[in-house]
Amino acid sequence: MWVLRRTLTHTLRVHGEYNNVLRASANVLENWKHNATIYSHTAGRCVEDDNVLAEDENLRTSKYLYGRAIQNNIWSLVSVRGFCSVISTPQTDLQMSPTELLAAQAAYAAQRVQGKKMDLMQRVTNMHNEDKGMMVLAGDVFDVPIRKDIVHRVVRWQLAKRQQGTHSTKTISEVSGTGKKPWKQKGTGRARHGTLRGPQFRHGATMHGPKPRSHAIKIQKKVRRLGLKIALSARAAEGKLMIFDNLDLPSHKTKEVVNYVSELNCKKILLVDGGPINQNLRLATQNLHYANVLPSIGLNVYSILQHDTLVMTVDAVNRIVERMHTPINR
Repeated sequence: MWVLRRTLTHTLRVHGEYNNVLRASANVLENWKHNATIYSHTAGRCVEDDNVLAEDENLRTSKYLYGRAIQNNIWSLVSVRGFCSVISTPQTDLQMSPTELLAAQAAYAAQRVQGKKMDLMQRVTNMHNEDKGMMVLAGDVFDVPIRKDIVHRVVRWQLAKRQQGTHSTKTISEVSGTGKKPWKQKGTGRARHGTLRGPQFRHGATMHGPKPRSHAIKIQKKVRRLGLKIALSARAAEGKLMIFDNLDLPSHKTKEVVNYVSELNCKKILLVDGGPINQNLRLATQNLHYANVLPSIGLNVYSILQHDTLVMTVDAVNRIVERMHTPINR
């Protein structure tokens, strides 16, 4: 009982289902002692069998399966999809689960509530969709509550700050022209004027026109940081966040990226690498309007919102999490 509690505590705490599984495991141990109920680890529920009391061999088999599961530490929940299942690892024996002990239908765990800052388990893959293991995403970065007002403020700050502000017009003292009085004050029947550089004349000045200035608005650093967390959490909740071990390409051919994006069935994709962008990747994507590449230091809210699919390397995730956890200098 103590071993099972300790193992499930360590492996399932990050998925937010610790209490439910702990109570289920305690019930299983009690039922084994009293009415020999078999616990189906695939469906995540207890299945009553009236004939199991006479079938000691099946009882021993079920105990053996749970012992193997605890030793191999293969319990995991696919939190993004909301499934409750067993993840096969290189150390997992694929023949350990007889078909008679598996449920006929896949069971769905309770849907994970978004925004609880729970750590997420994400599959790591590559351009060829090869399994490269699993990665735990920090809940305080990839599972924060979605707030549209914060995203709106950060996007406005980004767009305002990136304006060049070089627009300029000439005032009456800057336009070219003479300063002589065009005609005498009285006697001509025309309106009185003292200069031809006024705004009412052709080639004259522009009144109250724009001048070079900064359009930037102020926003707190913690709000800017929160906006990036919300954008990452939104992509993770939608299932549009993918983790790659690296973004290395064998060549600079554009078809390498075109073939991969066509398999994803996405409109626009953003590739984020940890350090400097690989030369082959930069050349392969520079001619594609639906694929863009950024280093982790350049990841921003507006770019994430412009692309429906976000692909990050393991190095990029680690750098982003480290940056989000760094105290703000005041």
